[in-house]
Amino acid sequence: MADTDSVVASSRVRLARNLNGYPFPSRLKNDKQAKEIIRAVSSAINKVDEFRLYYMDGIPEEKALNLVENHLVSPLLLKRPSYSAVLINESRNVSIMINEEDHLREQCIEKGYALRSAYATMSQKDGIIAHSIQFAYDEQLGFLTACPTNLGTGLRASVMLFLPALTTTGWMPRVIRSANRLGLTVRGVYGEGSDADGYMYQLSNEVTLGLTEEFILSQVEQVVERVAEMEMSERANLKKGERAAQIKDACLRSYGVLTNCAMLSSEECEKLCANLKLGVCLGYFLSDGIGWIDDLAIRMKPSNLTLLTHRQLTPDERDGYRAEYVSRHVREGVRKNI
Repeated sequence: MADTDSVVASSRVRLARNLNGYPFPSRLKNDKQAKEIIRAVSSAINKVDEFRLYYMDGIPEEKALNLVENHLVSPLLLKRPSYSAVLINESRNVSIMINEEDHLREQCIEKGYALRSAYATMSQKDGIIAHSIQFAYDEQLGFLTACPTNLGTGLRASVMLFLPALTTTGWMPRVIRSANRLGLTVRGVYGEGSDADGYMYQLSNEVTLGLTEEFILSQVEQVVERVAEMEMSERANLKKGERAAQIKDACLRSYGVLTNCAMLSSEECEKLCANLKLGVCLGYFLSDGIGWIDDLAIRMKPSNLTLLTHRQLTPDERDGYRAEYVSRHVREGVRKNI
């Protein structure tokens, strides 16, 4: 198996569930029904674990966007704030979205290649809720969900992959087609309809009906390991191919801008950080892994900056603060190896 440390950024397991006796969220009669569901789920999980409850219509817009940027909620959850809420644990690796497309979207995100660990955590939380609440379930179809693609186990296992070499060399369309033929899908950073910013792709299972949880997890793992092998092979080719000098130049220039600019937009920061990560992976820089670069790029998102500085910044102030902050941390975390 290929070394996945520099390929797999994070692993996520998500379970789709609905409460028996209530219509799906899009069919709820009023926000009273929605609030009943929220209270029932919150009470069930907090009997055993400590989760903080956020009503989407009870938090500032900036806080809601912050939850999206940190992948704790989906953009869809913000569409009907009077109906929706989220429960988040203290470690902020488990979130339970309430009244999104389904009554419950339970997810656990772990750093690195940790699908099994994420599944074990999420399965345990799901069991706690199921002990107090009856889920909508059919003996033949399994868990009943708003979207037919989630019928059955309701399990979506996904990994976030950093694939600069496969992207640069033009392999990604073929990788995506091959994954599709196996019943898997490849999307951008924020799921369906989003772009693969910073060479980041989300690979997950597409089918849940008629499959066991073990089969889904194993299938995703097999494809992840194959894609990781391909990525590592193409990275080796980048260092000796016709474009080797161009790739190296792009990595070094990105380091130069990140450590010397006075203004830095969120979009440019993400692009330059991706090249910096690639430079570390190709050995142009020495660094203790690349996970901290991912964390830095997320921390520099607009709403995260607002929370970090404890005040609303103008666009120019934000770009200036980002430039100074990123420069300091990149200088501390990376040194040239040329």
